[in-house]
Amino acid sequence: MSLFADAANRQLERQAPLAARLRPRTLDDVVGQEHLVAPGAPLRTLAEADRVGSAILWGPAGTGKTTLARLLAATTSKHLVTLSATAAGVKDVRDALAEAQRRLGEHGQGTMLFIDEVHRFNKSQQDVLLPAVEDGLVVLIGATTENPFFEVNPPLLSRASLWRLRPLSPDNLRTLIRRGLDLEEAGADDDAVEAVAAACEGDARAALTTIEVAVALVRAGAADRAAPVVLTMDDMARARDGRLFHQGADEHYDQISALIKSVRGSDPDAGLYWMSRMIEAGEDPRFLARRMVILASEDIGLADAQALLVAEAAARAVEYVGLPEAALNLAQAVIYLARAPKSNAVMVALGRAQGDVRSGLPQEVPTHLRDASYQGAAGLGHGEGYVYPPDDPSGAVAQQYRPEALEGHVYYEPSAQGRDGREADR
Repeated sequence: MSLFADAANRQLERQAPLAARLRPRTLDDVVGQEHLVAPGAPLRTLAEADRVGSAILWGPAGTGKTTLARLLAATTSKHLVTLSATAAGVKDVRDALAEAQRRLGEHGQGTMLFIDEVHRFNKSQQDVLLPAVEDGLVVLIGATTENPFFEVNPPLLSRASLWRLRPLSPDNLRTLIRRGLDLEEAGADDDAVEAVAAACEGDARAALTTIEVAVALVRAGAADRAAPVVLTMDDMARARDGRLFHQGADEHYDQISALIKSVRGSDPDAGLYWMSRMIEAGEDPRFLARRMVILASEDIGLADAQALLVAEAAARAVEYVGLPEAALNLAQAVIYLARAPKSNAVMVALGRAQGDVRSGLPQEVPTHLRDASYQGAAGLGHGEGYVYPPDDPSGAVAQQYRPEALEGHVYYEPSAQGRDGREADR
């Protein structure tokens, strides 16, 4: 029976998607996430000492959350059990915990429980895990693409470390694309590799899937299936159903620059042209939406505070509606932002505040602003002299709100535009 199982496993390995076949075997093989797994990085240090505790891995799709969980389990003495929150119910969780109890009692071996898409567990499902996590019966590793502060129950989150995975850099993606090409025994033009790295926006799985499909399409259409494969830009575009920057990576960055500068320059027609051109070229609408959200604070700010709400609503619509209809939502945002008054006062203010934070000047919290809610705080003088603004007829009280060394430093200076200008007059 085991012979058949081994044969089946070998066949599955050969048929597995490229991303699965290229999955790292050790932490040294991981591309990206150096802040977590490079030699001396915190998560690697814990793994090598077999001290990994319950954790939430938070990051975008294709950044290696599942792979990292498997590698963490491989570096420990614990048995790995994997559940998907999209398919598992409370009974599955209870069964896994009961099996962990049996394994610990009979073999003295702990369990690492990996739950993919943990944010999809409802409150009752997450609550089932609490006692087992708290008493150490299992080490929980949860993976999520959603903000865990909103999607994971606070009691569970407080019992786990939070590790944030970052989108892979273009260099990371190029490395993975080249590895994938080698495994597929294929080559690719440099501009094709650059285009895929730009189009996939930090998603390793998307990049490797593009390579795999492109190679399969070329070989399926070739008279000689054994002939060497060298992928072109057109091959990559076909593999992504046209969702590729036909103009190349450099043009991609030039065009997003043109879009931002057109909106910043209050030209809605130019903004619509560049937005339409990028969408027609296969640009990911989420990328355009993110740029609009950034621009709303960077170039408009409080000159029209509604701009951020419009941009954020368009970004949500892109996720909810999708193309082609979501192009309407993006177009509305482009027009609104282009017509809005412009001010970079928020960006300037943030830069000044960050400069003071990083300056090295003494930055202790003034005594009258310190927390006075706990027993003994009053004896330390905390809160003494603080004036509660709502008690003042004006609703505003002039008192020291910053460290003494930073008093008098001005960060936010309203511009003369829109609401900013009216605030300046007030």
